[in-house]
Amino acid sequence: MTKQALVPIADGSEEIEAVTIIDVLRRAGVEVTVAFVGVGKTKQITAARGTNIVADSFIADCADKAWDLIAIPGGIEGADHLAASEILDQLLRSQAQQGKFYAAICAAPAVVLGSKGLLADKTATSHPIFYQSLIAKEVDTESRVVVDGNCITSQGPGTAIDFALELVEQICGIVKREEVASPLVLTTSATAYY
Repeated sequence: MTKQALVPIADGSEEIEAVTIIDVLRRAGVEVTVAFVGVGKTKQITAARGTNIVADSFIADCADKAWDLIAIPGGIEGADHLAASEILDQLLRSQAQQGKFYAAICAAPAVVLGSKGLLADKTATSHPIFYQSLIAKEVDTESRVVVDGNCITSQGPGTAIDFALELVEQICGIVKREEVASPLVLTTSATAYY
């Protein structure tokens, strides 16, 4: 059965993180739904650095579906918009309660997950500017990607490929991770960060 992943985006989402998550998961054969969070009739966002990205659907259309993974890109403004979404809040809480995977990178671990108490029993990381405000059981400032049970967090745009490959490993297995990583021509082996 094909794995299902939700990637919510909003105006101000960090484009390197959003596109990397979407691309790497799709390379692994995951069915990714990119969901627009915001107001308006268009599904297009203007990302943090001015890139326009068009979502597949609206977040409201995703509320009653089951997800193997919800992965949240950062970007301060984007994370603020995502944190304000009641629908995304309900989806994330349900995901955590069911023991299903949820993930965030850059500003999103602090602004979206930590602010909702979804890291209270987790070790997590975030962009360094959020270390002091990251509400988690423990803040890991050394690791590029942190996995604690069903929660995966990462530091920022420069760790986006590592983060996305970890998402692949968690929902599809190590073999699929290696299949996806090999043609990306990474300068280090996939296990070099552990």
